[in-house]
This record gives sequence, C-alpha cells and structure tokens, in this order.
Amino acid sequence: MKSFFEWFKASTKVKRWILLILVGVILTCYGMAKIITSPELSIFEVLKIVVIFVSGFIAIVTSIVFIQKRSLEIIIEANNTNTEASKKAKANIKSLIFNKKVYEEGPKVVIIGGGHGLNNVIEGFKKYTNNITAIVTMSDYGNIPTASRRALDTLPLKDIKDSIIAMSDKEDIMRKLLNWNFKNERLRGLNFGDIYLTAMNEMYNNISEAILKSTEVLNITGRVMPVTLDEITICAELTDGTTIKQKDRIPEIVTEKVESINRIYISPSNCRPSPGVIESIEDADVIIIGPGSLYTNVLPNLLVKNVSKAIRDSKALKFYISNIMTEPGQTDNYTLSDHIRAIQEHVGTGVVDYCLADTGEVIPEYIRKYNKEGSDLVEIDNKKLSGYNVKVIQRNMSCVKNDKIRHNPDIIAATIIEMICNDLKFHDMQNDTEYLLLQSVLKEQKKIQAQQEKRLTKVSKKGGLLSKLPKEKESRKSSKFKEKYKDRVESIQNTDNKTAENRRIAEEIEKMERAKREAQNGKRTMFDREQPKREPMKRNQGKRSM
Repeated sequence: MKSFFEWFKASTKVKRWILLILVGVILTCYGMAKIITSPELSIFEVLKIVVIFVSGFIAIVTSIVFIQKRSLEIIIEANNTNTEASKKAKANIKSLIFNKKVYEEGPKVVIIGGGHGLNNVIEGFKKYTNNITAIVTMSDYGNIPTASRRALDTLPLKDIKDSIIAMSDKEDIMRKLLNWNFKNERLRGLNFGDIYLTAMNEMYNNISEAILKSTEVLNITGRVMPVTLDEITICAELTDGTTIKQKDRIPEIVTEKVESINRIYISPSNCRPSPGVIESIEDADVIIIGPGSLYTNVLPNLLVKNVSKAIRDSKALKFYISNIMTEPGQTDNYTLSDHIRAIQEHVGTGVVDYCLADTGEVIPEYIRKYNKEGSDLVEIDNKKLSGYNVKVIQRNMSCVKNDKIRHNPDIIAATIIEMICNDLKFHDMQNDTEYLLLQSVLKEQKKIQAQQEKRLTKVSKKGGLLSKLPKEKESRKSSKFKEKYKDRVESIQNTDNKTAENRRIAEEIEKMERAKREAQNGKRTMFDREQPKREPMKRNQGKRSM
C-alpha cells in the first residue's frame, strides 16, 4: 500500500494527469446522461453535448498518453545510478518495474585520446549512456618501465588503467585499488593493477580480450580499448629537420632548439588497430577526439592504420574538443585554427565536423601560473577557421581543479547530448526510449549546473575575484579571457616585468660590487706581496747613510 501512495508524491508529477482524467470522465458522463435524459434536443443542444463529450474523451486520452510518458521517465530516473536525483531517491524504485538495459540503449559514444582530457570527457558521458568506448594509445614503449612492469614483464597500460578508473562509479576507490603498491615483503614493489591485468591476459591469452573482460568484471560503464597492440614509438620531426624518437623528450628538445614540430609519426607506420577498434568507430553515433596533448596523445591514435579512414567514412557526429591552454614544447603560440590545421595536415579532412572551444571565465591568477611555464590560452581565430570547413561551438567549459585549469566534463557532455537530442527530434523520434532518457538526464544536469554556477558566483563575489561586467555575446570573436580581463592581465604582466627588471638591475649592481670588491682585494694582495721586498732595501739604505 505504501508503494501505491508513492505515485501521488509531488516528485512523480502524475497527479495533474489523474485529475485531468477525472475531469474527462465527468464531461463524458455528463454528455451521455444528457442524451439519455432529454426527451428532445435542438441542433444547438446536440452540438453542445457533442463538444462536451469529445472534450471529455480527448482529456482522457491525453492524460493516459502523458501518464505513460511520465512513467517511462520515472523508470529512467530510478534506473539512473549516476545522478543526484537517484541518490536522493526521488522515486521509490521498489514501486516501479524498470529495465536495467535502458542505459544500454543510449547513444554509442567513441572517445579517442589519452591522459586527463580523455578521462574528463568519460566522466561527463557516463551519466547519459553505458555505450562508451575509450580508444587510447599504449605509447610508453621505449620509456624506462616501473619496477612493477619489469618484474611482471607487462605492457605499458597506464592510460588503460586511468580510463578504467574514469569509467568507474566509485572513482576514488578504483584509483586506490588499481594504483595500490603492495607493502608485503614478497610483493613489495608490485602494483595491483599490473598484477590484475597480467592475470587476465594470461587467462585469455589476448590483451585486448583481457581488457574487455576486465571492464565487465569490475562493472564499469563502457569499454576501454588500446588503439593498437603493436609496439609503437611516437616520433617527431622538427622544422630544422631534427628527428626525435623519444616521446617524453619531444617538449624538452623543441624548447632547447627553439623550433616547432613539423610533423608527428609513429614507427612502425603500418601498425594494425586492435580487434574491435574499427568496428566501434563504424557503429558510433558520436566520435570525440581529444582533449589532450595534440602531438603525443591525440594524433598518434589517428595515425594507426585505417583509424582515420573509419572516422572519415562514419556517419556519426564528429567532434574535436580543443585544449584550453597551449602546451610548452608542442603547441606554443597555437591558435584554434592551428590545432585544426595540424589534424588535417596529418590525417586529411572529414575527420572533424564540429569543434568545441572554451569561452568561459578563468581567473587571471591561474593563467599567470601557466604563463610562467610558457602556456597561454588558445585563441579562437574565427576568420582563419572558416577555411577549414569545421563548425565551431563556443561554450563556457573551463573550470579549476586542484589549482589546474581543466575542462568541465558536465558541460562538454551536455553540449553534445543536446545536439543528439536535436537530431532525434528532427527525425521525429521524441517518443523513443533514447530521447526520453537523454532529455530526462539533460534537464537534471542543467539544473545542477545552474545551481553550481550560482554558488560559484556568490563565492567569487565574496572573495573579490570576479567584477560585475556586462555579459559577453556568443558571437564574440576572441578569447573571453583576453577580452574581459585585458586590463587586469596587463597589470599583472607589467608587475611581473617590473619585478624581473628590478631583479635584473639588482643582480647587475651586485655583480659590479662583487667585481669591485674582488679588484680591491686583488690590489691589497699585490701590495702585501710587494711590501716585504721593499723593507730590506730601506734598511740597507739606512745603514749605508750611517
């Protein structure tokens, strides 16, 4: 009985339609009773009864349709274990008949990249669908392996483990588990993640199958796939012809030589994609490239044989998520068009249809930290972008995590999911389970984002970090930071320049004083050395005069 009354809670939003059904029944019954009890009827009275009867009938049918639609939405909300609404238990799950496969019918999303950027995107999308495939590179070949890798003779699986962690519902626990180093004397130096994946590899005798089964055993959202199982080396050719064959040394050598990267390539160039990679790309509804290090995390995946061709031939929506900041030793002074140009020069056109670029607000003090390391905001140069046949979508998708500027996973996912919903709506699929699922979660996520933005604005105003400035138009051409905080940045830069200049002057003065002291000390030393030789001569001269 208790579960029955759950349907009448405000959160279920069903009472309005039940009331409308009652109104419809009353109108229908009134019309029928009027016909039965009236001895004779005029044309006007007949028309009036017909209108009342039809109105009641329409009210009943409409209410039944909307109750069914709302019931399906409640089923989706009850089945969703990733959102705040489900955690607060808005609907009583026990009172509902729901299908856990609802999320399996969500859009098929393929994310290609590596590092923190890829894991951020996964974090956002796992709230909407279980059909997530992360394609990552195993590019640590040639680097010095860890003690655990040497002892177990395992493949470089760091990016694989990080993606598994990102897809887990309990990220913190999964991170501790897979990165746990044993303290036991016999197992000292060994890592649990390496041991587990080694055991799965021995069990299935295929690392690709082992990783796939691992995701099922660990009950994570989606799948993780290495782009290739072949041993590859990421190489870079600089503008002066220098070739670098160590991935980790690329930024260092580029900075030392004051050159830029001409092209990136993998060796061997004909390495084969892992089983299932091409099929996942072909079946995808959405393909997302990046964010991440352009030359060492993004492009190497696209250079594996047939990967870029499969993306080009796919009918999926193809997105490139631009980095918020440039990367020292890789993309120094790169604008957004430079990133797109680099992709098209390496793998051709047709790989990217849409580009997500950040226009959010970043506090200048955080930018200053990046500036000291040689990074700057990626400028959105719309004029040059028009020549690359890529549509740019500008969103406020930056946030600060642990004093580092990161992409906001919720905004990235919401932006792309909204485009999928619009596409489904265009094809008249509003009543499909997929559309209802996405719309339901999207509405909830937008509410959560709005609340977070309000809290952030209040905190920022209290702390004096944000000033009251007019809202910028979406059609703004340049970076939000350079526009909104121009004066503030110039002030910071001037202060830094003056500090550096004063430090340089102080160092010069100190050098001059040091040189002066050394010169004086040198003269004294010379005088002390010459003094003993002169004194005997004076004594002899004195004796002679006597």
